[in-house]
Amino acid sequence: MTARVGVVTFPGSLDDGDAARAVRIAGGEPVRLWHGDPQLHGVDAVVLPGGFSYGDYLRCGAIARFAPVMETIVDAAAGGLPVLGICNGFQILCEAHLLPGALTRNQHLHFRNRDQLLRIESTDTAWTNTFQPEQRVLIPVKNGEGCYVADTATLDELEAEGRVVARYVGGNPNGSQRDIAAITNPAGNVVGIMPHPEHAVEALTGPSLDGLGFFTSVLKHLVGAPA
Repeated sequence: MTARVGVVTFPGSLDDGDAARAVRIAGGEPVRLWHGDPQLHGVDAVVLPGGFSYGDYLRCGAIARFAPVMETIVDAAAGGLPVLGICNGFQILCEAHLLPGALTRNQHLHFRNRDQLLRIESTDTAWTNTFQPEQRVLIPVKNGEGCYVADTATLDELEAEGRVVARYVGGNPNGSQRDIAAITNPAGNVVGIMPHPEHAVEALTGPSLDGLGFFTSVLKHLVGAPA
């Protein structure tokens, strides 16, 4: 049976269509989820896409964190549901306390839009199991508030537990501490990533096909997960 991967649309989402297409290209069935509907409609995993949910008022992701669908996702993630937050989705995951730390204004105070090289640090998550350790991937980054910050104890904990999923190489585009581009929760089912893997799944539009691995990974994970 084809895995069903939900893609949430919030007011201000703008990469939800791209995320749904990436799921389809990877071989999954994308299911569109609405922020105001608390039901997940039987999906096997969820993607929180990039954009500007609720206009980024208050803080990026701060209002989206209270959307009816997020209450359900928080509970489901605690039960093992794979969840990927991309850019604004990463910000939402931090606001919802599914991931530690926060995403703040880029240190150089400019919006950054470029193709970015990453090094995969952890292949033990639901979203990175098809990569090789230390594999380098090229995917786009586009953000104004993508600087990952956390207190020293949290950063040390992430390092010690192998929960840094990817780091920036060849230049840090936003000043993130310890060059962190993506992190995971202790169980490895929730991943937040600031760059956009959904924009690197087709030769026609992406700088590479490297982003596809995030979506094929979750399908592989779901095949091996107990029913």
